[in-house]
Amino acid sequence: MPAVFQSRQLPYSARTLPLLACGDLERIMAWRDGHAISTREFLAEVSGLAAQLPNARYAVNLCEDRYRFLVAFCAIALAGQTNLLPASRTPQTIAETLQAWPASYALADREPDPAPVRLFLLPSHGNKVDNSTRSMPMLAADRVVAIGFTSGSTGQPRANPKTWGSFCASSAHNAHLLCGDDALNIVATVPAQHMYGLETSILLPLRSSTAIHCGQPFFPADIAHALAEVPAPRLLVTTPIHLRALLRTVPALPALEAIVTATAPLDAELAAQAEHRYATRVIEVFGSTETCVIAHRRTAGNEAWQLYPDIALHPQPDGTVVEAPHFAGPTLLQDIVELLPSRQFILRGRNGDLLEIAGKRASLGDLNRRLLAIPGVEDGVVFTLDADTRGVRRLAALAVASTLTDRDILEALRLQIDPVFLPRPLRLVPALPRNTTGKLPRADLIAALQLRPATPR
Repeated sequence: MPAVFQSRQLPYSARTLPLLACGDLERIMAWRDGHAISTREFLAEVSGLAAQLPNARYAVNLCEDRYRFLVAFCAIALAGQTNLLPASRTPQTIAETLQAWPASYALADREPDPAPVRLFLLPSHGNKVDNSTRSMPMLAADRVVAIGFTSGSTGQPRANPKTWGSFCASSAHNAHLLCGDDALNIVATVPAQHMYGLETSILLPLRSSTAIHCGQPFFPADIAHALAEVPAPRLLVTTPIHLRALLRTVPALPALEAIVTATAPLDAELAAQAEHRYATRVIEVFGSTETCVIAHRRTAGNEAWQLYPDIALHPQPDGTVVEAPHFAGPTLLQDIVELLPSRQFILRGRNGDLLEIAGKRASLGDLNRRLLAIPGVEDGVVFTLDADTRGVRRLAALAVASTLTDRDILEALRLQIDPVFLPRPLRLVPALPRNTTGKLPRADLIAALQLRPATPR
């Protein structure tokens, strides 16, 4: 049974009731097939859905349509329930979440296959709603409206409760950075269930004048099409993986105010290429499920990250403690940082990235950069295996490289790194087991090692 989460005293009164959405009722909240959906229409759908939800404490929000996810997210909160946002939407993860949180049900806009237990399907789009809404609903600042789960890339996913007040505070920083007073139209390639996707494509439309495109385009041509379906000014929310695919296949995109990226390190050269090709700014944001976004940089010209106001970093031997007035308490991240003047910092890696084998040292981050820099390697990752009976931790790697053998890649690495850090095994795979945000859960990496045998030596 999950622990009952309780917030510490917020820096403002819990009696404050932040509005569910900003702006007037006629402003555009979303775009579907070129049709604008007003805030008034949105609120009518939210109130109608809130009255139909099952009697429960938690809802696993599985909606794929981004606008319907937004409607469900707000209806769940207004009904006094909490959105559960698991790290993936695989049947096993959904089943495990529903089992771990007994007072819960799954909510979806289309029936998953297989369908989970305790499934509630949203009413069809054709249902009429009452558009006579005249006032904006409010939520108490200390209400836990969502629980996000870490991706599991470094172990088991962990639950992180989020209050409405903390979301409002972090969203104010994001809005100031990304849009100011501009009514941007957002196209996002990342799922709304992921904290980065939630912040930029769900909370941002609620807490600023932005509007969202209802889809979640994946392939480069679909991304370009989605951008063409919304008017300028446009904001593309994506990942380095999607950005690299766009640069390989799409010579031009509709005019972009900016591209925002996160979930994996962005190479400065890749950022510069995207800025030049698409005549825009590429902004990388830094955060976590635990903290939400806390810093940003324009990667093409800056190695250093700029902290958001009110965020404080405290380097520790095992990571970095992050504090902010809207946090429930200090949060320890695994990231190692070097503090600079003017509230900037440089990311030096993650706790656990530092490797020591046979008295020699290297970092996983550097090994991964060298792997990806080999001509012909389209994608790849170096990672550690569990320690053997002698306590020695070996390295392994997966690579996507249609024109190379694993021997070619190892020989290229041998010219750059000490032999003790050569990954063995190194497997060639058709694709890395990335989840919908581009991350690589550790369990999936281990399983992928068995996909294909290495080339005999």
